[in-house]
Amino acid sequence: MGQPGKRLAFVPRLLGESTLQRIGNTPLLRFRKLTRGLAGIEVLAKAEWANPGGSVKDRPAANIVAEAFGTGELCPEKTLLDSTSGNTGIAYAMLGAAQGFSVTLCIPRNVSDERKRAIRAYGAEIIFTDPGEGSDGAILKARELAAAEPEKYFYADQYSSDANWRAHYSGTAEEIWQQTEGRVTHFVTMLGTSGTFIGTSRKLKELNRNVRCISVQPDSPFHGIEGAKHMASSIVPRIYDPSVADQEISVNTEEAHETLKRLAREEGLLVGISGAGAMAAALHVAEQAERGSVIVTVFPDAGDRYLSESFWDQL
Repeated sequence: MGQPGKRLAFVPRLLGESTLQRIGNTPLLRFRKLTRGLAGIEVLAKAEWANPGGSVKDRPAANIVAEAFGTGELCPEKTLLDSTSGNTGIAYAMLGAAQGFSVTLCIPRNVSDERKRAIRAYGAEIIFTDPGEGSDGAILKARELAAAEPEKYFYADQYSSDANWRAHYSGTAEEIWQQTEGRVTHFVTMLGTSGTFIGTSRKLKELNRNVRCISVQPDSPFHGIEGAKHMASSIVPRIYDPSVADQEISVNTEEAHETLKRLAREEGLLVGISGAGAMAAALHVAEQAERGSVIVTVFPDAGDRYLSESFWDQL
């Protein structure tokens, strides 16, 4: 028994260990048909749907939860609260089910049905926000709830948590370095919370200061690339540092849709739209790159998370 009046640290149920052990070490895919005509240049992508929760967001969610357990900010008496466009929410819900803590998520009502259903399947509570306000509306609602009942919630705040980018610094970047045998010359990825880009870029630049890191975002405030942020018109994540980028590229929704179709019909890969947008940008980089370049991007999730979306009817 613990000493009277002394609070015991929360130790997650062992049931969660197998789930945690499956996060990371995702495959690095090669593309030959999409890169026809780009002699001597490799374009590669991390298949993050191989994570147990089906997306890249398993990495930061697991790290945020682990650090919160360590500090005692998250305990059995508190509910994890955050805003999400879906994937981080699925990861939190999965971890909550496996490790025995409650999860409440603020989500724009217009996110795909597949992601809503996955979150509910894990038993998490969803609070829907105005779709017209996008991810910013969900952020503001989560902040409101956290401020009103601080004793009830651990506000994970993925947009501000350094545990977010550190997950990629110690995980994603190291995997890319090892999988390319240190040959990576360019890293290209879409901005959302910015954690993937910031953490991976910082580590890759430590490993080789000549690696060029290129951030990608939608070209306008009104776009159809779910999970991506147009920084100039959004609440900018605290963890975002624009100075990390050697170059910024904007892509439009139509270009992302076209690349999504090409990936499906030429490479046999059904990817999410943000990954397709990142690949469109990676191909632009490849067109200007020197022979011998190794360009790596990230597919945050698979396309089956979006099959209820109407844009598939136009492909």
